[in-house]
Amino acid sequence: MDQSSSASTGASEAGDVVPQTLHSHHKADKKRRRHRARDEASPELNGHARQSKRRNSLSKAARDPRDEPEGKKTKKRKTTAAPAVTTTESGTLTRSPSPLIDFDGLSRPSRGTRERLEESPEQAAERLEKMRAAVRTILECVGEDPDREGVLDTPTRYAKAMLFFTKGYQQNVKDIVNDAIFHEGHNEMVIVKDIEIFSLCEHHLVPFNGKMHIGYIPRDNVIGISKLPRIAEMFSRRLQVQERLTREVANAIMEVLKPQGVAVVMESSHLCMVMRGVEKTTTSTLTSCVLGCFEKKEKTRNEFFSLVGLTRR
Repeated sequence: MDQSSSASTGASEAGDVVPQTLHSHHKADKKRRRHRARDEASPELNGHARQSKRRNSLSKAARDPRDEPEGKKTKKRKTTAAPAVTTTESGTLTRSPSPLIDFDGLSRPSRGTRERLEESPEQAAERLEKMRAAVRTILECVGEDPDREGVLDTPTRYAKAMLFFTKGYQQNVKDIVNDAIFHEGHNEMVIVKDIEIFSLCEHHLVPFNGKMHIGYIPRDNVIGISKLPRIAEMFSRRLQVQERLTREVANAIMEVLKPQGVAVVMESSHLCMVMRGVEKTTTSTLTSCVLGCFEKKEKTRNEFFSLVGLTRR
């Protein structure tokens, strides 16, 4: 074959390649347009939105869009708020970190609490008579004869007993502590264990009783040891629930002494679940409240629990 025929053959082949290349590009474009139209017509696949954006790398694994990590959250700077100063209905200022205790030492002060604390002998007699009449009504309602010899004086006896059971409403922390706070430069743990507690469940007005352990780490100042059981007694001689009683004792000590920390643990048996309800006679309820360094330092907290015998059970 001569050179002229060879050249013409090469030109012919080149001419054939160009239309074939254009045809293949045209088919690819049509395929892409067809896929795009299908994606627009069906925005969801298997309940998930289609990803219109192509992945940059084939090596990246496919992911459910709901699994994508959220952006990093910026930490908010903590600000220490000053103790709130509020005024109660009676005009008494409160600055306690817990609004349970006022300047005069009342817990959850209300109109009835202050009336009983400040009542005259005549008002006290009127209160006793109202309670006596109410108890007589209860005796009638349960089917008893209030004039029977055995229960004739029961209304008066019960009214006086109830006033004794709730005498904590007539006491306050300030009078109980009575300035018995001394500067001793002592900074080690102080614990008073096995304080007997008797209180009335506010839900059923039946007793619950047990023992309370109180510990604190002074900040140079110590409180008279007998004041700790007295503070516990004051709060227990009110209508209570065990959780609040434990917390109130801890808050009161923290408020009047300003120690490094306070820890209070109480274990008791509730007659409201022994005599009635589920009637479980062997159960006991354990509550705790830890403040200050007892809350922040696990080692200190565990030392307290060990010393009061909670870790040996």
